[in-house]
Amino acid sequence: MNGQKQSSARVTAGVSFAARLSFEDIGHSYASGAETLRGVSLAAEPGEVLCLLGPSGSGKTTLLRIAAGIETQRAGRVLLNDRVIAGPGVFLPPEQRSIGLVFQDFALFPHLTILDNVRFGLTALSPQEARHEAMIALERVGLEAYAGAYPHVLSGGEQQRVALARALAPRPAVLLMDEPFSGLDSRLKDTVRAETLDILRQSRATAIVVTHDAEEAMRMGDRIALLKDGRLVQAGTAEDLYQSPADLFVAGFFSELNEFPGKVSGGAVETPLGRFAARGLADGQEVTVAVRLSGFLVNQQAGAIPARVVSRRFLGVVEHLELAVPGADRHVRARVRCGHLAPRVRDIWIDIVPSDVLVFARR
Repeated sequence: MNGQKQSSARVTAGVSFAARLSFEDIGHSYASGAETLRGVSLAAEPGEVLCLLGPSGSGKTTLLRIAAGIETQRAGRVLLNDRVIAGPGVFLPPEQRSIGLVFQDFALFPHLTILDNVRFGLTALSPQEARHEAMIALERVGLEAYAGAYPHVLSGGEQQRVALARALAPRPAVLLMDEPFSGLDSRLKDTVRAETLDILRQSRATAIVVTHDAEEAMRMGDRIALLKDGRLVQAGTAEDLYQSPADLFVAGFFSELNEFPGKVSGGAVETPLGRFAARGLADGQEVTVAVRLSGFLVNQQAGAIPARVVSRRFLGVVEHLELAVPGADRHVRARVRCGHLAPRVRDIWIDIVPSDVLVFARR
């Protein structure tokens, strides 16, 4: 692919404008009565990359389809800038929304050339104008040399870039991407994600990207909106959601956790790993104390808590440890840098990094 050489020569012409796409109190359910979205209010700001994150069935793709005009909401409104494009008594057809969509499987036509795939939706232009705009889009993604080729000769990453070029060719105000990297080899993902983000920045379109991968959302999104069971749980920057999660679900979506039940007493809660402050929680309240796997400092000589290594697994940069800790009814998991512990050491001491401890009211 030679992405660095190609990217330096790419066309950087932007879209006609970037718009604010907002959802107001969106509700959706299928004919079966199953409710998929419940009062979702959210906005993607002009030129922003907003990642919709959540587990399968959380409503991410349904929200995307409502924005594109493929699905109709039961309640609420969708606005492009200040114009209602979907709501009570209003439904603008997909082709009139200035919204592009990149499907999960790329949806390229195998019998059409790359150029014809990209200009497929440019029906309002003359053949010459459509060809010109399609070539600009292909140059933007670094694939102009493949204009006459067919999709089957391209790699998965290159096919993804063709799908992106096709969506960008009409110069949409908003670009929607549904799990765009899920079909790619894990070795390609980092490269293709970085290229895609660079192309989105150059095109200056507002973008909404659906993913179930927290790391991917953190890599790509200016902001992240986390959904669960059709509801918006928390929205903000990656730092907001990681450092100040709204609840245990949010915390667990961004990092592996050890969880300990407890009860607040004197403004703190006692656990097998120590006593931790429970700010804003009343005495007597039942809580869950969550400790990230990265929050362990291990030492072979001294520390706050004795522990025994039950198992260890080499993971490259880090080792995954399972530890027996006095007072804990299950093994405690930790991740430490490889080489920090001697190969056959069993008895160690541990200290906990306070910033990796989170306390939540139990529901």
